[in-house]
Amino acid sequence: MNLEKILQEHIAAALKAEFDVEESNIALQPTRKDFEGSFTFVVFPYVKTLRKSPVELGNAIGNYLVANSGVVKAFNVVQGFLNISIADAAWLDMFGGIFKDKKFGQLADKKETVMVEYSSPNTNKPLHLGHLRNNFLGFSVAQILSANGYELVKANLVNDRGIHICKSMLAYQKFGNGETPESSGLKGDHLVGKYYVEFDKHYKVEIEALKANGLSEDDAKKQAPLLIEAQEMLLKWEEGDAETLALWNKMNDWVFAGFNQTYQKMGVSFDKIYRESNTYLLGKKSVEEGLKSGVFFQKEDSSVWIDLTDEGLDQKLVLRKDGTSVYITQDIGTADLKYNDFKMSKSVYVVGNEQDYHFEVLFKILKKLGRPYSDGTYHLSYGMVDLPSGKMKSREGTVVDADDLMQEMTDTARERTLELGKIDGFSKEEAEELYHTLAMGALKYFLLKVDPKKRMLFNPEESIDFQGNTGPFIQYTHARICSILRKAHEQGIIGVASNYKTLHESEQEVIYLLSEYPKKLADAGRELSPSLIAQYAYDLAKAYNRFYNEVSIFNETDLDAQQFRIAFSSVVGETIKKAMALLGINVPSRM
Repeated sequence: MNLEKILQEHIAAALKAEFDVEESNIALQPTRKDFEGSFTFVVFPYVKTLRKSPVELGNAIGNYLVANSGVVKAFNVVQGFLNISIADAAWLDMFGGIFKDKKFGQLADKKETVMVEYSSPNTNKPLHLGHLRNNFLGFSVAQILSANGYELVKANLVNDRGIHICKSMLAYQKFGNGETPESSGLKGDHLVGKYYVEFDKHYKVEIEALKANGLSEDDAKKQAPLLIEAQEMLLKWEEGDAETLALWNKMNDWVFAGFNQTYQKMGVSFDKIYRESNTYLLGKKSVEEGLKSGVFFQKEDSSVWIDLTDEGLDQKLVLRKDGTSVYITQDIGTADLKYNDFKMSKSVYVVGNEQDYHFEVLFKILKKLGRPYSDGTYHLSYGMVDLPSGKMKSREGTVVDADDLMQEMTDTARERTLELGKIDGFSKEEAEELYHTLAMGALKYFLLKVDPKKRMLFNPEESIDFQGNTGPFIQYTHARICSILRKAHEQGIIGVASNYKTLHESEQEVIYLLSEYPKKLADAGRELSPSLIAQYAYDLAKAYNRFYNEVSIFNETDLDAQQFRIAFSSVVGETIKKAMALLGINVPSRM
């Protein structure tokens, strides 16, 4: 039962019956909290045409609805706003439908495949705070699209080759003394990241020495022996030198083992992992094809370009004069590879907004090349995450490491939970699992509740508060509901959706929010915005807590009311669990 749709139909009928106006586009909005009612219809647009006052119009439509709709029990008119109160029987019918719907929160099968590509780390350094927003955002968008009825492929394109990778390799070769993750006690990705920082430290010393000998900074950077050696190592790698490849494979294996541990802690996963070492040569064939068709042009030095000035952009290099490819060439080839693998109708790239221009160019090139999938490409551009201390720089070792941050959050969750005494009866293992669940709930929720496009400031202390718009507040609400359901089970109270007649106002509010879930899910899928689901989960938890504080369950003497409130609580608990799962967040059953 869709109350909003029923109301829209009856308001259209009222306009026809009372004023002979044909109207198919009836817009409703939630009634403001300071007025009585659930839905509001704005009558101002009809005042001039019908030459009636707003109050006269509102009263005529309101009286018609009370007399004819069967779902409206009362109304009030405030200036040009018709505030409509829904009959309890209609709310109860709607709740009954939700209660019986085993697939509530899963939209119809779209029979389309969507790929969401996220994470995209470099194998020369561990994952950091920025990667957390990327991974949480990508995973959540995939969950939301799956609940919207799409077949999902979660992909990760790992940058495991190039000059930056060789910098870590060279520094390890020179300064590593055979150190391993086992001998150092470091995760593999942390160990390799240590040598990326080490390269930069020694490189800077060389630059300063060359500058002291009279070279300009630019020349010193280019002529520093370490950089020249790293460039030579890259050439050896591209030529397939056995010793270079052995070192590359060994260090990459360390990094991947470290990444996998971090991904497991994060609670994210992938269906397909692509590696740039396997894709960087792709795209050259597409460039040749584009040259023949006139999409690209060749300059006198043999370099190949595309001219996008007519699209408000500029000319973009796609092949260097020596015939080597650039990033965008590789991305063209990888896009073809992904489409050939999965034939998806949509491909979402979750990448920070510093790459906006790159993806604008890439998508225009794919369109000009006539790729059948080009219209389905989308760059989910997100803002950077800042800390009070400022911007992060990987090569200087000043990043906020993802593993360290997750551990700090877990430690904070432990302290807060022990302070509040929320682990009575927990074993040590259960308590540790709860701390991790709360920590990740706090971290994910804080990073996902903000519109993806916005730059944000991460505040660890604020994120783990048990009050307010936080993950732990919603998690605690779920645990509270589970406690109620356990008690009901012990007392033999069965949750039933029927026979209850008179709803409390807080119960109406919660049922309205429950009915909104499919719409919010569809909106989040269309806008690729987990923040809509985060806000919904918070609104539902807050409304349920209001109900919990204002309405009795176990002291209720009316058995019908008691059984209804148990059923009501179970649906809210399940909906919170589903909504939080879309954010990649687990909810505890007890705290």
